[in-house]
Amino acid sequence: MPDTPPSEASDAASVVLPALSPAAGPVPLARTPGWLPWLVLILGGTAAVGLGLAWNTQQRLKALEPELVKRQQASQEQVTEARLLSKQAHDTAVETASKLSLLEARVAESALQRSQVEELISSLSRSRDESVVADVEAALRVAQQQAAITGSAEPLVAVLKQADERLARYNQPRLERVRRAVARDLDRVRSVALVDLPSLSIRLDEAVRLVDELPLLSTPERRSATRSVAPAAGASAVAAGSAPASASATGFTLPWGNAPWWQAWTRVGGDIWGEVRGLVRVTQIKQPEAMLIAPEQAFFLRENLKLRLLNARLALLSRQFDQAQTDLNQAQQSLDRYFDSSSRRVNSAQELVRQVASQSHQVVLPRPDDTLAALAAAAAGR
Repeated sequence: MPDTPPSEASDAASVVLPALSPAAGPVPLARTPGWLPWLVLILGGTAAVGLGLAWNTQQRLKALEPELVKRQQASQEQVTEARLLSKQAHDTAVETASKLSLLEARVAESALQRSQVEELISSLSRSRDESVVADVEAALRVAQQQAAITGSAEPLVAVLKQADERLARYNQPRLERVRRAVARDLDRVRSVALVDLPSLSIRLDEAVRLVDELPLLSTPERRSATRSVAPAAGASAVAAGSAPASASATGFTLPWGNAPWWQAWTRVGGDIWGEVRGLVRVTQIKQPEAMLIAPEQAFFLRENLKLRLLNARLALLSRQFDQAQTDLNQAQQSLDRYFDSSSRRVNSAQELVRQVASQSHQVVLPRPDDTLAALAAAAAGR
């Protein structure tokens, strides 16, 4: 160790020795500051106040302890009751959830059943519409075939009327378009002028009946026989008229003018005069071949004319208007060539044949295309 100076060593000995030496006398205390008692007093007061507050707090705590215990017990009871209510609420919620799930399942089942019922109703409605459409279409096609076979529009008119009445009773908006198409086709069918075959057949039958009574150009005896009464009546009228005329011209009458024998003589003279006039007949004949027909050939001529008229009648009934026109034209030529045109019966037969020929023409029946198109659209669901 280094050497310490003597002055420093003596100072250190003088400082340390009093503390280490037990035999040394009391060391004088240092002077106490003046604020220390006050500090002690304040600390003591603070301690007293703290003790008082602690005691008061302890008393209050002792007083609050029963209340706290009571409240804790009440809180415990409320917690227990809350737990019970919570458990009940949980059970109720679980039960409600199960009921709700059951109700949802039933609602879903009801919705499914409702959708199935609606589909069933719609399918029934569609099937009913489809059946109506199919029935109307089938009836129209059958009526169209019947009209084509018979040549009459009555089957089409009847079926269209029935379809209109059925659609009106059905009253389905989906088929309103079909009903309008039926009305249009019905108006178009009614507007067509068709051949009245029954009346034409009756006229041809009447013409066939008149053939046996028609006078020929080559048989004057038939004509004189049919008109024998007329010349006699004309002669008597002429004779009867000549007497008054002559009497009126001369200014006097014959004294025997009203005598029975005079009237008888006048009648006999008129008959004789009529017979004499019937012996000679002057006729202008445009077809000389009509006079070449022998009396025994007149029967075959009439029968051929009947066959022509009957063939025309069969052709009309079978809707062969071209063949009917050919037979009627040949019958008309036979009437004009071989029969007496000055006879009223011949004129009647010619007029009947002419009327039948003018009315025998092919008529195209209208097709119910609008109704068939509307039915096809309805069947397709458009």
